[in-house]
This record gives sequence, C-alpha cells and structure tokens, in this order.
Amino acid sequence: MFKTRELEAFDAYMRLGGVKMAAEDLDTSQPMVSRLLSALEEKTGFELFLRKRNRLTPTPEAFRFHQSVVRHLGGLRSLEQEAVAISNGQLGHLVIAAQPIFCDTFLLDALQRFRESHPRATVQIVDVGMAELLRMISEQRCDLAFGITLNAEAFGGNVRALAHCAARCILPRGHPFGDVEEIPLPRLRKEWFIDLAEGSPLRQRVDHMMKAINVDRTIAAELRTLHGVVRLVERGVGVAIVDPVASQLLDPESVTSHRLLPEIAWDIAQFVPRDRPLSAMGLAFADAVSSEIDRLKRAGVVS
Repeated sequence: MFKTRELEAFDAYMRLGGVKMAAEDLDTSQPMVSRLLSALEEKTGFELFLRKRNRLTPTPEAFRFHQSVVRHLGGLRSLEQEAVAISNGQLGHLVIAAQPIFCDTFLLDALQRFRESHPRATVQIVDVGMAELLRMISEQRCDLAFGITLNAEAFGGNVRALAHCAARCILPRGHPFGDVEEIPLPRLRKEWFIDLAEGSPLRQRVDHMMKAINVDRTIAAELRTLHGVVRLVERGVGVAIVDPVASQLLDPESVTSHRLLPEIAWDIAQFVPRDRPLSAMGLAFADAVSSEIDRLKRAGVVS
C-alpha cells in the first residue's frame, strides 16, 4: 500500500529534479526523502531510478508512473479541500421542506442571503402542505422544514417557534369594509370567499371558527396556494383570510388588509428531524431564515 508521504516525495523529486530541493519543498530532511523514495520503489515492483554516482535518474517507467501520481495527489488535495468546505458549511446540498406561502416570500430572501455566503452550496426547496411536511420530517427526507403549528403536531422531529402570527382579512380595494381597522368575523357572513383547499390547517381553523359563531361561508373559489388566493382578491372575485406573511404578495393599490376579531393565531416554526442534527451548512441556512423572520418582526408583519 503506497503511503501519501512517499508519493509526495516522488512527486517533489520529479518536479524539482533533486533530493535537496524535494526536501525543502516538503519541509523535511534529505535522508528522509531518500528513504521515502526507496520505500516507494520497493512497493512498485519496478525501478524508478537509475543510480549513478549518488545521482538518481528517473526511468521511463518513473515518468509514466508520475502521471498517475499527479492525478492521485490532485484528487487527494480536492478531497481535503472539500472536507474543509464541508466542515465550514461551504459545500454540500440541503433539502428544505416548506409551506407554499413561505416559499413565495421570506424563504426566497433567506436563500439569497445564504447563497451570498455559501456560493458552492446547493439548496432544494420543496413546497408542501403540513401533512406532507411532517411526513418528510418523520422519514428524514429533508434537512429542515418551515411550517405552522396551527392544528398540527410534529412527529419524529424537533420544533422551534420562530414567530407569532395572526391571520389577516384581505379585501378588494373599494370594499365597504375597506376603512375598518378590525373586522369581526360575523360581519363576513354574506361575503364570497376565496379559500385554500380543504385540508389546509388555516382553512380548517377558519371553518371551525365560522361554525362556532353559526356563520355559513360561501366559497367562490378554492386554490392550493395563497399566491393564487391573493391574485383573485385583487381581481375583486371575493375576500380571503390569509397568513400575515402573504402581505409581501399584496398590491396595496388593489387590496386592503385588516385584523380579525376574534384573532386566529399560530406560530411559524422550524422543524428538524429528530436524531439528525443540522450540519454546519444547515445551521447557516437556519440563521439566514432567522434573520429574515427578524426583518418581518421589525416590519410588524409577525411578532
């Protein structure tokens, strides 16, 4: 088995043409270089050098072997560089699971921030509903995930609350309630709603609260993402109850946003698979997300 130090001594000798210069290049003694070359030659099974008057002359086989040694040492150096990059969180691949509204808003800014400091890293963001998000955490199919705690229990993962949210009612500009700061839920009984598809935790909570106050909602349209919900409200098709983060998608010329009474609240949370600690790169991405959440707090979007 060849030793790396033997290969390095051989490479230095072939590049520099002498034991003295090879020893200086490797920061070692000349006798040590000679011993390393002899040990390597014995292992190869063929002559690397012709010895005349205490001078080593490389054989044709040595030149051919040197080409392979150069490739091998180059691969080792690349491997070492990758190991350092991985340990510093600069190289690798992350899989992030998140609810669609987060993929359309603060995660985009977090990804931009992260890529500026980790240009060699790759990130895959998968937009999923809460049920699938929790399955991905449980099955360890993602490195970390971002969802909400509304009507959901994490299983197979560790959860950290990042911010407190309160749902907002958005109306087409010009709506009769447009000048009201807070809208009691019963006042929405005659409205046409643009809603998320059944199964959404927010949709379930809104349905539950409306039933509790004996209000039957009329659904004008259902969509999978809040991005589509917002676009239809802008077009005047109906009103909607949305995640406050959706404020980043609103056109203030077309939509007004209002608090609700009673409040519908939840937390934005970070989920990490249990028994699978975040890598240095995963921690860096989580820090980028935390910075974006702090920005939303300063803007009053979340608390």
